[in-house]
Amino acid sequence: MGLFKNFFIALSNNAFLNSSAKKIGPSLGANKVVAGNSIADVVKTIQRLNDKNIAATVDNLGEFVNSKQEAIAAKNDILKIMSAIHSNGLNAHVSIKLSQLGAEFDSQLAYDNVYEIVKKAAEYNQMHINFDTEKYDSLSDITHTLDQLKTEFSNVGTVIQAYLFKADELIDKYPDLRLRLVKGAYKESPYIAYQTTEEIDANYIRLIEKRLLNAKNFTSIATHDHRVINHVKKFVEAHNIDKSQFEFQMLYGFRTELAESIAKEGYNFTIYVPYGDDWFGYFMRRLAERPQNLTLAFKEFVKPKSLAVVGALSVTALLLGKVRNKR
Repeated sequence: MGLFKNFFIALSNNAFLNSSAKKIGPSLGANKVVAGNSIADVVKTIQRLNDKNIAATVDNLGEFVNSKQEAIAAKNDILKIMSAIHSNGLNAHVSIKLSQLGAEFDSQLAYDNVYEIVKKAAEYNQMHINFDTEKYDSLSDITHTLDQLKTEFSNVGTVIQAYLFKADELIDKYPDLRLRLVKGAYKESPYIAYQTTEEIDANYIRLIEKRLLNAKNFTSIATHDHRVINHVKKFVEAHNIDKSQFEFQMLYGFRTELAESIAKEGYNFTIYVPYGDDWFGYFMRRLAERPQNLTLAFKEFVKPKSLAVVGALSVTALLLGKVRNKR
């Protein structure tokens, strides 16, 4: 699993690949995992999901934000999708990344951008704003920002990555906030995170159970793993935990039939809906999360020519990296 995960994480962090993929996304099947480039596309996608009793959390994709102008543009894009969700009466909320709003080069700018987003969301019937997880190095920024905002707003929450040793502490710290529980999508040191699939899966189940038994707010269980889903169903039934207290989440374009069948069973269900042309890093991290995601990708949308393009880009990126390292 280590080499597999390292490979896709490396691809997700490659600026050349991300930039190139923006231009040829449709030919790589990006439209199968990303809900188009426009707000109109996203609205249509959410409406289709809502018709199937499935909610959405929307991610305005963005990688490698390095300037104030880019951060403000990202904020404005997020405000636009929020307005569209509200004006169309959609069952949806928004997921954001601090790095996209300027956190990696100007913490005050990022906070100002986030504050404006959360304040406007509160005016939209307390629309939820979720702080997506990022690399471990950004965790303190996320929790610090969250701690500041939650003194004034109740419509904020974040993601807990089960592979982090610190996940227990975070679960305990935020019983009153809406949380999304995931296994983890980044490459982290063995000093701060579990490394094997078995360890991560076991901790994920343990954290889900702990959260469901002790939470004072809503819990999102984000997984494509049917074993985890089945375990949760049995657990909540055995402990008389009402379905209104939690939901399952999956990514747009993955295991669609399973998602729809779970929603039909009466469980709350949300699909994570990304949009925009900056899709490559997002997609590579999804493949890094679980080897099974690669199987799903092949089965559901990858075409032979797509593999050729990805392969060519990857080889080019590796060669460029070697040239730079020799300089």
